[in-house]
Amino acid sequence: MPCLSCSDLRVSFRIQKKTARAVRGVSFELDDRKTLGIVGESGCGKSVTASSIMRLIPAPPGKIEAGTMLFEGKDLLSIPEKQMREVRGRRISMIFQDPMTSLNPVFTCGHQVAEPLILHKGMGKRAAAELCAELFSEVGIAEPKRVFSSYPHNLSGGMRQRVMIAMALACSPRLLIADEPTTALDVTVQAKLLELLKKLQDAKGMSMILITHNLGIVAGMAHDVMVMYAGEVVESAPARAIFDSPRHPYTERLLKTIPSIEKRSGRLTVIPGTVPTPLEIPDGCPFHPRCQRATERCGKEHPALRRVDGGGGKHQARCHLYG
Repeated sequence: MPCLSCSDLRVSFRIQKKTARAVRGVSFELDDRKTLGIVGESGCGKSVTASSIMRLIPAPPGKIEAGTMLFEGKDLLSIPEKQMREVRGRRISMIFQDPMTSLNPVFTCGHQVAEPLILHKGMGKRAAAELCAELFSEVGIAEPKRVFSSYPHNLSGGMRQRVMIAMALACSPRLLIADEPTTALDVTVQAKLLELLKKLQDAKGMSMILITHNLGIVAGMAHDVMVMYAGEVVESAPARAIFDSPRHPYTERLLKTIPSIEKRSGRLTVIPGTVPTPLEIPDGCPFHPRCQRATERCGKEHPALRRVDGGGGKHQARCHLYG
């Protein structure tokens, strides 16, 4: 049984009397104790998809128009908000992109990590503080007592991110959503945090959704990969299949942008053009204005997500090159 099953998720935002369709028919399954990597450029709908799982889409202007999100026998998109509050933070936790804006600047880090323990587990303040110190040690914070009484602005970016991880793991969730957890951190800190997440996932038996624009991170972390573009899934497959035999032209171009020591030309590969905004998604395949293999059909007919060869029957691509 999958840990999480999403079907036909559609999310829109009302902007200046226009409707921006940020997520358009996204479907996926996440197996128990596995990691799903969601990749794509900024503006492709990755974070909106994650926020929809947690029911954190601001309404208005946002609206979850359709879809189902099955988790532990419940459809997260239809249960009452009171029930969702019991799931959020307890059974599903999220690490946000920027810990400086996600942590409350007027409360100490210890107070913020202890809060879910008090709310969800009914622990007393003293017991919560003791467990909080243990969590800080578990995520590699060398001075847990000092950090417990520190405010977010007293800590470095890497330390703030460790505090966010401790907060997310406080109630031992079944599913952890990591939304670009290494953004704005230097490379050495990134490596340590990713290694920490993998170690904690194995130790606690969690499932994880890892959202990033960096395919290099996905290669070492994810079991399955879902590539998003302009609010929809353009390719999904086991990670090995994505790297060995990418099928969608967008995935191929993304892989070529990964920096490599073997590339001696001195110039990084880029994808011409930009991701269309949700208000200006072109007809046909949304990637066709940037695609070197586009045909006349690509500009007129929207392709369906079809199964392609390889990936143990789990490889799918949304492209007219197939079918």
